[in-house]
Amino acid sequence: MLSFKLNLNKYWSVFNEAQLRSQRFYDDFSYYEIKGGTSYTFKKRFSALTGFGRIVSYSNGDNFKKPFINKEWRLWEQFSVNTYPGRVKLENRVRVEQRWTSSLGYRNRLKYRLNAVLPLTDKKIKPGTLFISGWDEIYLTNADPHFELNRIYSGAGYEMSKHLTVQTGYLYQVNYKPDDTHSGKHYLQLTLIIEADAYKEHHEKEQGNSIAD
Repeated sequence: MLSFKLNLNKYWSVFNEAQLRSQRFYDDFSYYEIKGGTSYTFKKRFSALTGFGRIVSYSNGDNFKKPFINKEWRLWEQFSVNTYPGRVKLENRVRVEQRWTSSLGYRNRLKYRLNAVLPLTDKKIKPGTLFISGWDEIYLTNADPHFELNRIYSGAGYEMSKHLTVQTGYLYQVNYKPDDTHSGKHYLQLTLIIEADAYKEHHEKEQGNSIAD
């Protein structure tokens, strides 16, 4: 995952993100996302975001092997609330998605994620800080199965500078089907986050995951 964020001022920012997923450790790429959008921070604890993206899934067994499993355009609206009990940052995030898919037609989806971030080598995250993070996210839809997906993540990150952060961790994804069965997948997730300012005064960043994931 590669994420780029440009802060236009204290309140407004734009972002772009690209993701690749492989069914094996490195040589069976079958999925990609390209997303972008804009966000507004009301205060340190509240933010709103809107985004638009292209998501494509290929058949398994080779790098981007056709036929396609799904091709999708996605629009979403998001609202986040942060709290700070001690050194921990807790993020409550709600996202509403409108999806135009080739496999399922038009679908709506609601996501909720609780994310926790704890700096290990300092009281807050700043350049030179090592931190750990973990989150759980559920996916709800307006069609069967209404409880579609659950994703659980645990990992660590390092803020190399005020412009560059790296993260790695373990992601477990459970897919639920209309026939009441489910299947799970295990992922190793690698993330590079780049952040830049279009103005001189740099405000405190909120790390722990990419802005759009």
